[in-house]
Amino acid sequence: MSTVQDVNPRVRGIRAPVNLQGLAACISEQIAQVMAVCLYPELLKEKSLPLDVRQRAQKLLDMCSGGSVGSYSTTSGGLPQVQKSISEFITRRDGGVPSHPEDIILTTGLQKSLSVFLNLLTSGEGKTQTGVLTPMPCPHTLPMLLDMTGLALVPYRLFEEQGWAVNLDELHRALEAGRVHCEPKAIYISNPGKPTGYVQDRETIEKVIHFAATNGLIILAEEVHQDSVYGQDKEFISYKKVLSEMGKMYAETMELVSFHSISTAHIGEGGLRGGYMEVINIDPAVKKYLTVISSASVLPQLALELSVNPPRPEDSSYNSYTQEIHHIEDTLSQNAKRACEFLNRVEGMSCQPSMAGLFLYPRVHLPPHIVEEAKRLEVKADVLYCQRLLREEGICVGAGCENGQEDKNYHIRLCILTPPSTLEEILARLRSFHHRLLEKLA
Repeated sequence: MSTVQDVNPRVRGIRAPVNLQGLAACISEQIAQVMAVCLYPELLKEKSLPLDVRQRAQKLLDMCSGGSVGSYSTTSGGLPQVQKSISEFITRRDGGVPSHPEDIILTTGLQKSLSVFLNLLTSGEGKTQTGVLTPMPCPHTLPMLLDMTGLALVPYRLFEEQGWAVNLDELHRALEAGRVHCEPKAIYISNPGKPTGYVQDRETIEKVIHFAATNGLIILAEEVHQDSVYGQDKEFISYKKVLSEMGKMYAETMELVSFHSISTAHIGEGGLRGGYMEVINIDPAVKKYLTVISSASVLPQLALELSVNPPRPEDSSYNSYTQEIHHIEDTLSQNAKRACEFLNRVEGMSCQPSMAGLFLYPRVHLPPHIVEEAKRLEVKADVLYCQRLLREEGICVGAGCENGQEDKNYHIRLCILTPPSTLEEILARLRSFHHRLLEKLA
């Protein structure tokens, strides 16, 4: 999408206007206090609230027109001070690689960000329909979103035996296969991977960028689990950072859109529906359309500001904040390791280690009677498995088919964002349920 003429014609016609809650108790309380003061400024006089909470709330209110969260954003792209805070956060994250406030577009969450941008890509029918190279497995909401926006899903397989790694040969195969029935114009990247927890290294990212540049593909980098990397010797490296270090030929021409959200950041405030995208080397006219139709409301913007600007050492809330962050990171890491080891000892299950994020994605062997029953009921076999697990054991997991997998290697999506004692009960019930299914084969 190098020019505005490549944007969906329906969008071009728009007239321009003149929480990790369970584990983050302390963080949630502090955020709730700040947001409460923003909603009811009289609390600024309440001396029982920590001083830094009241000071932070006043600072956020000063960003709003008229000092009220009930006001409109002063620009369609978001509150300028919040855009500036996010760009400063990105610059710190990427070791000094500059980020610019005008490249930050605030939205009401990840799904809104994706929907807005995917709608710009939509064009053509049949062999001229826009296609998006999509990882398999992928985030479970993505296939439906592509359908809703009229884009063709072009699958590329992630290699389970390699920990769900991206493979360059597979990207080339998928691209050639996609060109038979559509016009691929973008590649979707989930890093760290959702639901796999795979963390891409610098070499992989460079290869993907080179592949995309060579084939004229926009990179859509969903990086919502960047705060939750716990794998040994693993670190999050953004596509933006690697792109900036590949020389001018790439850094100044390669179109990249990265996405982040407060739903999966440390503060875990999913209900507020706040997110942003950073657009790199996107035509200014295209960027204008994005700002016009994004329109984030004020409260999630303020939550975003809190997310990218946590308490500093001089703040009274700093110690409790850092303790809670370390608790969250330790719990996720321990839960991921414990659950993976447990599942690999269960007959008929196998699981690749997760290096980041909130999920494990184990493979489950489904006995023939379950597969046959699913056919009779006209449902997917892994869906039936999840339905029965919920009914019989009260355990809710996601079916692998939701993540786009259509092969017979069935998987489930297991959230590990839970207290360790609860996780132990979940794992025990899952094992008991799975053993009962296998015993029917005996």
